[in-house]
Amino acid sequence: MKLWTGRLPGGMDASAARLNSSLGFDRRLGRWDVEGSKARAKAIQQAGVLSPEELNDVLRGLDQIGGELESGQFAFHESDEDIHTAVERRLTELVGEPGQKLHTGRSRNDQVATDFRLWMMDASQRLSRELKDLQETLLNRAQTDFGVILPGYTHLQQAQPILLSHWWLSYFWALQRDRERLQDSLRRLKVLPLGSGALAGTSFPIDRGSLSQELGFDHPFPNSLDAVSDRDFVAEFHFWASLVSVHLSRLAETLIIHSTTEFGFITLDDSYSTGSSLMPQKKNPDPLELIRGKSGGIIGRMTGWFVTWKGLPSTYDKDLQEDKPGVFETCDQLEAILPVFSGLLATLEIHEDQMKAALAPGIYATDLADYLVKKGVPFRQAHSAVAQAVRKAESLGISLSMLPLNEWQSIAPAFSEDLFDLFDPRNAVDQRAAIGGTARDAVQIQLTDAWKSWAME
Repeated sequence: MKLWTGRLPGGMDASAARLNSSLGFDRRLGRWDVEGSKARAKAIQQAGVLSPEELNDVLRGLDQIGGELESGQFAFHESDEDIHTAVERRLTELVGEPGQKLHTGRSRNDQVATDFRLWMMDASQRLSRELKDLQETLLNRAQTDFGVILPGYTHLQQAQPILLSHWWLSYFWALQRDRERLQDSLRRLKVLPLGSGALAGTSFPIDRGSLSQELGFDHPFPNSLDAVSDRDFVAEFHFWASLVSVHLSRLAETLIIHSTTEFGFITLDDSYSTGSSLMPQKKNPDPLELIRGKSGGIIGRMTGWFVTWKGLPSTYDKDLQEDKPGVFETCDQLEAILPVFSGLLATLEIHEDQMKAALAPGIYATDLADYLVKKGVPFRQAHSAVAQAVRKAESLGISLSMLPLNEWQSIAPAFSEDLFDLFDPRNAVDQRAAIGGTARDAVQIQLTDAWKSWAME
């Protein structure tokens, strides 16, 4: 029997019933439906709806249902529209009439909103831990690779030399912001809808403050209409996940480029690579490409949810049933991606000599301009002078570092023999010693700060 068949005894068309059912995806809320129902049972017992004996029966039945769900032995029926119906039906089978009292003053509107929030509170903590593991891998790489210098790029053109540790840390900080955003969103997630009924609240004297504490929420919703209608937490999760996936995709893209024969900066471990069915020589970065590719679906689900949600009137509409599949799928994908990325980063091989060999002399042009500035030449004039030197070297078919001193001095008399000391990547890197710069001392300070940030919850 459906929960609402007293009003519509004729039953639904079979195809309409299949469309209406959400059991195919919301059964993963089972644990939280049981936990919410146990807390609810205690609340309505205090309100006089259940006797102490009936409460014991209900709690015993719910514990059994929880065990059946966890072990996979729970038998779902064709009439179960959703996980809430299934749990209540099974509870009534186990304990009889007290099971029929459990839904007193409760609607599936406030029930599903509570279950979903409980599930997301748990999922958020899992994802936070996995993000933290990935950050730890980046910090370990920054320590292991300390002192390695590679070309830094803008517009995918060589710009200035940087420490590889500085580059690893740039992604650590992006993920740190992601982890902080996730923790911040918990403040808005941990608000209890239960006790709001279908939309107008409950006529039973339920202590919603105690109910909040029982279930790990900070406080109950102050407005019952908002409680059953609010899906801001779904939108926040989709945005958060989309931003994480963008950060991971950008890191994946650069690693893919750096692993090519043309760059040769890194080699992925065989355990995080695939071969080709046709070309025997191939070693493909498929895990990185999949991480990059899955970001599109994660962003798409965010867009899809906003389009679904934007036109809904106040309180509950059946469209809100569609809030869960996208969140579940995105969460599953991130939980698959994050440990793979950690393992891939921990095992890849760095080719320091290849990185050093790739440093073209033109990458020191900014240092040459700064050299003139330190001798009193205005920066715009210094910039122009070095640009002229670059053009002169190109016209002579030689590298910038091979341009004779007399040519440099014909462009700017302030140049002297010591300019050639600037064609040293270590000097170039250590010039950037301000906070946040790529100098070794600055990066060491940054790394210490990063570990401190990482350790904070």
